Amino acid sequence: MNFYPEGQNEALSKTFDSIEDIKSAMINGNVIESRVLLCDSEHNLHVDLGIISGVIPREEGAIGISDGTTRDIALISKVNKKVCFTILGFQRDDMGNISAILSRKAVQLGCRKNYIDKLAPGDIIDAKVTHLEKFGAFIDIGAGINALIPIDMLSVSRINHPAERVSEGQCIKTVLRKREPGKLTFSLKELLGTWRENAALFKPGETVTGIVRSIETYGVFVELAPNLAGLAEPGDCLFEGQKVAVYIKSVLPDKMKIKLVIVEAFEEAEKPQELTYFISGGHIERFDYSTPNAPKEIFTVFE
Repeated sequence: MNFYPEGQNEALSKTFDSIEDIKSAMINGNVIESRVLLCDSEHNLHVDLGIISGVIPREEGAIGISDGTTRDIALISKVNKKVCFTILGFQRDDMGNISAILSRKAVQLGCRKNYIDKLAPGDIIDAKVTHLEKFGAFIDIGAGINALIPIDMLSVSRINHPAERVSEGQCIKTVLRKREPGKLTFSLKELLGTWRENAALFKPGETVTGIVRSIETYGVFVELAPNLAGLAEPGDCLFEGQKVAVYIKSVLPDKMKIKLVIVEAFEEAEKPQELTYFISGGHIERFDYSTPNAPKEIFTVFE
């Protein structure tokens, strides 16, 4: 079966009208998704299956919970979010109420064995941003299994925080950068186009909007696209993240430079730009960002 980040496959979201349907789903090993209603004091996750409720016992909540390699915050943080699971069996409480025993861990183990362990550096997959830290963006690469995109792999254009490029809950494309024992590192920037591909979207004489990314004594770097920035002359009262209108003086492919003039600065900070993928699927062996005659060679080799 195909594995997706949690909450991204509506076909898995299901409630049941009868116990027989739930038993059938258990026998067939169906993967189901439902929203977590409660994480109790023992960190068991409770979900609604329709005719009855379901419980994901703490140890079945995620890979690594039972041996302590995954912290319980990974369960607590799932309240009001969709999680995937299979049905293990049934239990009856002291009042005679029946509930289903579920396992999210089982789905994750299947995802890791049949999907994630088979990924090779350079493979492009779908992912979902789960949360952001200053050092990078954590992503769900399938069945709630998390990996990291370090901040320097989010874009060629310099950013100070991942929130300047992506947002929590956002669905993105990403490429496996490298495999290490027990650790996968992903990247985004190689999918957002080369210098030449991005520069082709702009022409000298145009006035466009951009985002101030870096203020130096010799000039102001303005991001025109997630993988493209130009340099404008120093200006007063500017701040990083600020939205500006810029006039494009020249585009110099051999030097990989774009010269800009800031026409107007706006008070509000700009939201992350919409991502445009120049590569959106399959596999890549090498990414060459720089132009052929550029003084600095910027590239990525996937191996």
